[in-house]
Amino acid sequence: MHPIQSLIILIIAFYFLAKIVDEIFIKSLDNISDYLKLPPSVSGATFMAAGTSAPELSTTLFALFLAGASPATGLGTVVGSAIFQILVVIGFAATIKTSYLNWKPVIRDGVLYCISILLLIWVIYDGAITFFESSVLVFTYFLYLIVLAFWARLVDESQEPNVTEVFEEGRSQGQEKEKTVLQRIMYVLDTPFRLLPDVEKDKRWTIPIFILSLASIAFACYFLVIGGEAFALAIGVPPSIVALTILAGGSSVPEMIGSAIVSRQGRGDMAISNAIGSNVFDILISLGLPLMIFTGLNGTLDASDSANITSSVFLLFATMVMVLLLLASQRFKVSRPFGIFLIAVYVVYVIAAYSGIL
Repeated sequence: MHPIQSLIILIIAFYFLAKIVDEIFIKSLDNISDYLKLPPSVSGATFMAAGTSAPELSTTLFALFLAGASPATGLGTVVGSAIFQILVVIGFAATIKTSYLNWKPVIRDGVLYCISILLLIWVIYDGAITFFESSVLVFTYFLYLIVLAFWARLVDESQEPNVTEVFEEGRSQGQEKEKTVLQRIMYVLDTPFRLLPDVEKDKRWTIPIFILSLASIAFACYFLVIGGEAFALAIGVPPSIVALTILAGGSSVPEMIGSAIVSRQGRGDMAISNAIGSNVFDILISLGLPLMIFTGLNGTLDASDSANITSSVFLLFATMVMVLLLLASQRFKVSRPFGIFLIAVYVVYVIAAYSGIL
């Protein structure tokens, strides 16, 4: 396949993935979360995290089970997405507006995220992934939920904006801007989304739309994996490098758009906390669950072709520690210089990845 053709497939898959997650998946998850009456932190770490991390989960499943695909694609997408969110999503939100963070949830999720990264290093370091190792990742996420349950009882969240409401408000503003700027170009592509019932107005459609969105995300991610593998082959770089950069950045588009809009509203605290918290889900569930299913069915997974990913995981841990230390040194104030610095670090990382340094 020609590089231009594979790149076009990637762009179209990215667009539909962002629209599916933003337009129908998150809305259906909002209704489910409201029905269950979950507290904000638990809702954010479960349903909202699942919503924004659905592309990574689907990509990992396809990379592991699709014939001809490389497991490194799934691993690289999750790890690369984590690096992208820590550096670019947080950095971009910081450049938009200076924010003063609530340090408690940032430290909570930051520490648990560092533990998740250390577990991932343990899982992939020897080049072989077993059922026991992948099960530990999934089990750790349930321990994380227990921590959140106790957190909800001990910490008063009555003054904190609901994660779901913030995301909904930011998204509606983003849609309004998108319609005014890109309406003529995207009108035809958006037709299927206009034909679907709005679950915000008619909640009876919540479960059918939720199931449809899951199938649609899987469909888009199928072409994402196919396009990414073809593009890597066409330009002569390892699939893991394309996954660490292009696929990772594309699958993180929903988080980046949502964080930018919310930060512009003066709620950078929520944007940055969610970027860190959703990465816990990415490593423990978006990666851990597919690995557990695969190794349970097929035995130990050979991950010896993931050398680039292993070095990136070490870099991810160092980056997370760096971000936490920088935030603490600035008394959890994030400003434009802080954001520019993080984005610059990501640019250096991409250059190093493609030049073979990593």
